[in-house]
Amino acid sequence: MEVTRRNFLGASATAVIAAGTMTKGKVFGANDKVAFCCIGIHGQGASHIKDLLETEGAEVVALCDVDKDVLEQRGKDVEKKTGKKPKLYSDPRDVMADKKIDAITIATPNHWHSLLTIWGCEAGKDVYVEKPLSHNIFEGRQVVKAAEKYGRIVQHGTQGRSNARWIRDIQLMHDGFIGKINMAKGFTYKNGNRNSIGFASPEAPPKNLDWNLWQGPAQEQPYCKNYVHYNWHWFWIYGNGETGNQGVHQMDLAVWGLGRNTLPVRTYSSGGRFAWDDQAETPNTQTSVMTYEDGAVLVFEVRNLGSYDEAGKETGNHFFGDKGYYVEGQGFFDYKHNPIPVEQPEPPGKSKWENFLTAVRSRKQEDIRGNALDGHLSAAHCHIANAPYRLKRSLNFDPKTEKFIGDDEANTLITRKYREPFVVSEIA
Repeated sequence: MEVTRRNFLGASATAVIAAGTMTKGKVFGANDKVAFCCIGIHGQGASHIKDLLETEGAEVVALCDVDKDVLEQRGKDVEKKTGKKPKLYSDPRDVMADKKIDAITIATPNHWHSLLTIWGCEAGKDVYVEKPLSHNIFEGRQVVKAAEKYGRIVQHGTQGRSNARWIRDIQLMHDGFIGKINMAKGFTYKNGNRNSIGFASPEAPPKNLDWNLWQGPAQEQPYCKNYVHYNWHWFWIYGNGETGNQGVHQMDLAVWGLGRNTLPVRTYSSGGRFAWDDQAETPNTQTSVMTYEDGAVLVFEVRNLGSYDEAGKETGNHFFGDKGYYVEGQGFFDYKHNPIPVEQPEPPGKSKWENFLTAVRSRKQEDIRGNALDGHLSAAHCHIANAPYRLKRSLNFDPKTEKFIGDDEANTLITRKYREPFVVSEIA
């Protein structure tokens, strides 16, 4: 049986794989190019295309977007750059059925990230998925299961884990360079980069946009200009606020640096959407505090209205050990504020795409800089931070079951009601 869109849609991927129509993927020689399809190519996805066209060993053979105008323009751009016309898909299920595609990149709105990643794994493709890995905790865990079950390479697009300085400095922290790390602070201020989005009324979607596919797993809503193409970030049905937007980059570093490799047991978050009288739902000012079983603390701050530049940065991370502290961009210090010199050189640097291609070729999970589990834990921290803000009370969390303790209302935020046929199901 040939893998086509029809049987991809009509049968479970498990049944198709059992029938022997999907394989574990191509074995790449030193000179073989990895054939990519970029899915979601309006904003960040356009940078995926640009970077891959400039990365040795990668070839962009297909593009996918639900906006016909964006899709056609990006196709022309690739053809002009390479002399080859890529395949153009509006429906990502057609991408999954194309056996000539080795890997996909995902830069859609957040509510599509996990489902597309799972579909890619089921279809035998490796996946580079933009941050955050998930829109909710449940589906992030299913991505981890899918990557393991189908033996796929999944790399999370938080980028910092490919940075040579971070690789060295976090390893030093884990080795006890400033003692045991007991607190991390991440922050994102985005001074001047965010503004009121005003109000927009429901209307008919533009003819170039497949509104049904854009919504995908989310429940049906009337089209509104304030959703497409960027401000969906500020509505809970599609996005995760600034904590899950820019903030997930800093959250990922905070989680990595703390080195607990688990989720917190208590969480509280407060703030609001101040000054801007607009339609958005998510806060522009938010402080979250998450506590781990051993008492370690992660503090995370979001401010969009403006702030002083902390340590000369509008986004960043600080780490505090029992012998000293670390300031991103400045280095290590003792508690008398004396710099602690670092003699260890940075490792040879690779871009996020070079790291991804290395892992695709080697098939080694240890070659991935930010794997599915890393991405799940970092994204889940964002969801765990947002939940008490939305419910306006502190919450207790069980890292083993990945559910809130004794709180049925909070546990409704662990997953969502999916819209057929765009359903994230439990993976055995």
